[in-house]
Amino acid sequence: MSQIDGLPPLRDVIARHGIAAKKSLGQNFLLDLNLTAKIARLAGDLTGADVLEIGPGPGGLTRGLLAEGARRVVAIEKDSRCIAALEDIAAIYPGQLHIVNGDALEVDTTDLLTPPIKIAANLPYNVGTELLVRWLTPPAWPPFWDSLTLMFQREVAQRIVAAPGSKTYGRLAILSQWRTYPAIVLDLPPEAFTPAPKVSSAVVHLRALPAPRYPADPDVLNRVVATAFNQRRKMLRSALKPLGPDAEDRLNHAGIKPTARAEEIDLEGFCALARAYTA
Repeated sequence: MSQIDGLPPLRDVIARHGIAAKKSLGQNFLLDLNLTAKIARLAGDLTGADVLEIGPGPGGLTRGLLAEGARRVVAIEKDSRCIAALEDIAAIYPGQLHIVNGDALEVDTTDLLTPPIKIAANLPYNVGTELLVRWLTPPAWPPFWDSLTLMFQREVAQRIVAAPGSKTYGRLAILSQWRTYPAIVLDLPPEAFTPAPKVSSAVVHLRALPAPRYPADPDVLNRVVATAFNQRRKMLRSALKPLGPDAEDRLNHAGIKPTARAEEIDLEGFCALARAYTA
């Protein structure tokens, strides 16, 4: 990859710009450009598409996305130390890389991107789940993006694709599978990163469905699911009490046994329950 884009290896980039990974920012850099190129390919055909990247760091995945033909990459980076390294990449791809020095939880990128739009990122561990939930629960569907190709801790990735009854089944599985088709497409060991985290990682590809699998209000579904799994060992009639005193009536209306537990209820059941709380 360094020979394709004329830029030096990432270890040299990090040394040159003094970019040591910060634990406070959830940074673990992926320095193997063969791997970053592979992740870029897992995002699908990038030609003619804009790509939103969160937390590019020294730009390994950024280089992969551009080399794979992305029409434009909008990279949001909170760490100002990384901006100079990203500007070096922008110089090699004139007009194709737009760098935003800011917090991804606060920056609105709507005006910076033109459909079709894909999101691809080695997400900082400390904000990954919150960003995913935001992308999955916009008021209107389809969303502004066509697909998400995101790296998480493997435990989080397993929660996204989990089936009812499993230990990892919960809120992320329901929200992800309600509106997208999610799949784990790549596993990465700790030693692939610098510094090496204590856990393995995985890349998840989520393809937006044209419409949700079952009707439900996204805010209500999110609230019902979060409350139900907050006390997953309790029967639902008890776990849902924070939502009001009529939990048993709502469960009966949705066709769910009040004595059931959250991990026993499938996606269709939770959507029915969300509708019961909407009525």
